[in-house]
Amino acid sequence: MHGLRKRYGDVAVLHGVDLELPAAAVFGLVGLNGSGKTTTIECVLGLQGFQDGEVSVLGHGPAELFRLQGDVVAIFDSPSVPPHLTVRQCLEHARMLCPLPRRSCAEVERLLGIEGYTRFRIRQLSLGNRRRVSIAQALLGEPRLILLDEPFNGLDAGGVDQVLELIGELNRETGASFLLSSHQLPYLERVCSHVGILQEGRITAAGELRDLLADSGSRIVLHTTQSGLAQQLLENDSRVTDLEQLSSTHLKMRLREWQSEQLVAFLVENKVPVRELMQQSASLDNLFRELTAGGDA
Repeated sequence: MHGLRKRYGDVAVLHGVDLELPAAAVFGLVGLNGSGKTTTIECVLGLQGFQDGEVSVLGHGPAELFRLQGDVVAIFDSPSVPPHLTVRQCLEHARMLCPLPRRSCAEVERLLGIEGYTRFRIRQLSLGNRRRVSIAQALLGEPRLILLDEPFNGLDAGGVDQVLELIGELNRETGASFLLSSHQLPYLERVCSHVGILQEGRITAAGELRDLLADSGSRIVLHTTQSGLAQQLLENDSRVTDLEQLSSTHLKMRLREWQSEQLVAFLVENKVPVRELMQQSASLDNLFRELTAGGDA
């Protein structure tokens, strides 16, 4: 995707989005509500037109994805499965439509843990199990690219673990690439090899997750009743970077060429009482908050 621009009337939603999904990657697309995640996916799939830019999926434009014969599948937040059919009927119907079915209905039922619901009608299922059915449909073939919009919605902790394990297994065994759009940053961190952060219609960071987290690094959070004095002492010290006041009693910073025990000794020598010093490890959630000025995904 290069230079993708999308407007709804006079309202610009995407401002020149550049994004590359490497082969065999599990790519997480994250952003605040209204940042353009779903619009981006719909542009990729040809469900939305766009005013400028280029999109290519496995060598084809969005309007030509039908030529890929099931190599690309997408599952959106609200599962689209006929409510009056049983689970097995839905899967049999999907298998008839699949150009090159590789798995049986019973096999995908076992993969998704819904073999006990074979004769249940879709309308009788919970949202989580309806989502499992929609994912099972997608896995009847052997797609090369799977797009999942909010794949963890409606799933309990066990269901989330199951879906994460399934994504990892399919990625390792078949080389399928995934594009996941989700608000659940801890879940994405567990499974994604790559991440793109979308903010106000622009990609502010993208790349391998381990590289992004390494660049972000860990932070030190200081709890003291003399945060003003501590900030005055530290703000011009070259051994401290990214100093930020979190509250009247908490400061966050990154240490450079200085260990945490040296920071404590320095503060105590300068009459700053240290109640607590906490190390905040690098995480996708912390990285996201830094790049979006503290917003929640």
